[in-house]
Amino acid sequence: KYSSKAKVIGVEPAASPMITEGRSAPHKIQGIGVNFIPENLNLDYSDEVITITDDESIEMTRRLVREEGIFAGISSGAAVAAAIRLASERKGSKIVAILPDHGDRYLSTGIFE
Repeated sequence: KYSSKAKVIGVEPAASPMITEGRSAPHKIQGIGVNFIPENLNLDYSDEVITITDDESIEMTRRLVREEGIFAGISSGAAVAAAIRLASERKGSKIVAILPDHGDRYLSTGIFE
């Protein structure tokens, strides 16, 4: 069932806020924050978009594997960092994060060292 209280909140790199500010720049969160808004992104279904820094994303990616045993990618780290931020701001809310990538793509980057 659909809840009228449900919100869809997107995440994008703070260094490349294409959705919120219309500008792109280099960043380290692979898979999101490209220099265009994809045609299949319908912002009518999004209630909000928040930004996450490269450092927040990478640190959360490391924490996921170290503390939870979840071998996720950098954009997943951004999603969880955003979810934790939202949970601290919206006490009592139920927060769901979708982890869109796996860590094996990032083994050569050194983020897991």
